[in-house]
Amino acid sequence: MASGLRPGPLLVLLLVLPGSEEACPSVCLCLSDTVSCSSSGLTKLPLSLPSFSVTLDLSHNYLSWLFPASFKKMPRLENLRMAHNQLDSLAEGVFRNASGLRHLDLSSNKLHVVEQHYFQGLWRLEELLLFNNKITQVEGGTLSGLSSLKKAYFSINQITDFPFFSIRDHSHPFLTMLDLSSNRMSRLPWEDVKALPGLVQRGLYLHNNSLICDCSMYSVFWHWDLRGYNSLRDFADEHTCSVEGNPRASIRFLRHSRFFRNCTVEKPVSLPVTVLLSHVTVTEGQRVRLDCQTPLSGTELSFTWLSTGKGRLTRASMNDTLMSMFDNGTLEIGAAKVNDSGLYVCTAADVKQALNATREVNVTVLPPPPPGSFNTGYTTLLGCVVTTIGVLAYLYMTPCRCGWCKQPRSAIPISTYDPSTLTPVFSPSARDKINTHKHVAFMEPTRSEEEGTEWAPES
Repeated sequence: MASGLRPGPLLVLLLVLPGSEEACPSVCLCLSDTVSCSSSGLTKLPLSLPSFSVTLDLSHNYLSWLFPASFKKMPRLENLRMAHNQLDSLAEGVFRNASGLRHLDLSSNKLHVVEQHYFQGLWRLEELLLFNNKITQVEGGTLSGLSSLKKAYFSINQITDFPFFSIRDHSHPFLTMLDLSSNRMSRLPWEDVKALPGLVQRGLYLHNNSLICDCSMYSVFWHWDLRGYNSLRDFADEHTCSVEGNPRASIRFLRHSRFFRNCTVEKPVSLPVTVLLSHVTVTEGQRVRLDCQTPLSGTELSFTWLSTGKGRLTRASMNDTLMSMFDNGTLEIGAAKVNDSGLYVCTAADVKQALNATREVNVTVLPPPPPGSFNTGYTTLLGCVVTTIGVLAYLYMTPCRCGWCKQPRSAIPISTYDPSTLTPVFSPSARDKINTHKHVAFMEPTRSEEEGTEWAPES
């Protein structure tokens, strides 16, 4: 009979599969767009993780391996925390199809070499945490594709060499902090360090290393100290160098500079620092034009724009958008939207002279005001004006009633009266004594009368 049929394995599978990718793993806690699997004893990633996740916390577990494209089913993922695990390497393509990542925490693991393929495709990444690993080497192309990177932490490792040459204005326009403190660097390529963008030099932390004292090293730090970089002043006692490579003969060279008295220090030159040159605030729907004025004045300049929200902007990529770029590098947004807000960086390059310069513009697009907001503001303003006029009228048009203000006699009002009404008041004899040519004026009481002093009408 049909009523006695039971669902087969295939039907059960069809009922389970549609919701499986959205199911929260039993060892995790899923709240809104955050999934926390921290301290769950995991040795490998759960088979299914919710695709709606923006933040995924896998810290304090025992993960030692991540397979390629581990997070491809999480298109909204922006924050990935994997601190305090057992990772010693990353397979190629681990973060494939996870280009939305902005914050990546791989601190307190067992990574040895940071290979150039580790972070491929993460052009939106803003913060990279790799401190407290066992890193001895960072390959040259590791940071090349991280064009949105703002902060990178490599402290508390065993790094002896770092690819400073790979960091330039055009490759890392937003990088403001590079922490390489507490490593094993002894001799650095100081020419490459001096060629770093100004903002990177200002946020470069090199304390607690094994630097060898020499004039090249001292010259760089002397200029930084002269400019008042906090990265030096906050850790003045932790900046040490060893004399002739002897760790026992180390000096705090920012405190005691006698050792370098024979060094020739170059004349301090103000390094070009990329700053926010302008701020543009517009209302949604308005047209915005961002110029690319830089110190370069060559006739054969090429221009490229980079946005934290839209990536690299070229004429080819703007064919189907409301954006356009002119020959002089000006970027135009036809009708700005709220999601167009952010930092825009233009790089002007002179290929013949091998020069480039940047121009930064911070754009804020405000939503349109709600209907009636202007009428309400106008009404409020009108009410304030009327109130002000009323106060002024009261102050300057109110009659003076003070005791020392004497009104002219002609201004004193005189009351007329009917003699017949005085009959109850004056006796006949008193009435006879009143001169017909004189008349009595009953004036309003003055201030002295109100205070109890006697006052007699003038006759």
